[in-house]
Amino acid sequence: MNDFGPQQRYKSEGSAPDHDIVLKGRKILEISGVKEVESFDSREILLETVMGYLAVRGKELYMKNLNVENGLASIEGKVDDLIYVDEHGHGKPKGFIGKLFK
Repeated sequence: MNDFGPQQRYKSEGSAPDHDIVLKGRKILEISGVKEVESFDSREILLETVMGYLAVRGKELYMKNLNVENGLASIEGKVDDLIYVDEHGHGKPKGFIGKLFK
């Protein structure tokens, strides 16, 4: 079950898809505009979204629901941080996770 509204997430042809984040009580995180899950464990989940890479950090995190086709993800656990990492240049940065913890 999700509260993302209509499954169609695109405003109109040629426009960027929506990207929304809803955090409920630091325990339930719902994200739209998800393109891919890069990595995950119980302390960090790294997502590629339409607005860039998003790192979700916390404790006992797990992916409750994932629908990449519709760009939706639901994460449960204790959320401590939500961090966008902007890239410079093309492609994913090398040592991406290492750069997050510098």
